[in-house]
Amino acid sequence: QVQLVESGGGLVQAGASLRLSCAASGGTFNNMGWFRQAPGKEREFVATIRGSGYRFSTTYADSVKGRFIISRDNVANTVDLRMNSLKPEDTAVYYCAATRRGYGALITRYEYEYWGQGTQVTVSS
Repeated sequence: QVQLVESGGGLVQAGASLRLSCAASGGTFNNMGWFRQAPGKEREFVATIRGSGYRFSTTYADSVKGRFIISRDNVANTVDLRMNSLKPEDTAVYYCAATRRGYGALITRYEYEYWGQGTQVTVSS
């Protein structure tokens, strides 16, 4: 049974940094990513990282490009999201996602089969 478990969320002030981690079990995945959902809004893409076959290439949403860094450890089967220069508009529940799919842009929620339960990130101004 596949499980994705996020950790690392919390309450921080604007400008601070936070690191989210996601531990996967029950399988290995070509691609892993992070999405977020703010109250009253749709779940939106944040970042994705491909597998070794694609040299761990990454894609970021424009809103986080230059501030967030996604990384993965294939041995530990984890994916992290380092968030720097946090803004109040980054406040959301952050979800880890994984897929065995080896193709596609991987920037929509419909391209991922597996999801974590989410972790809250709150950025105060």
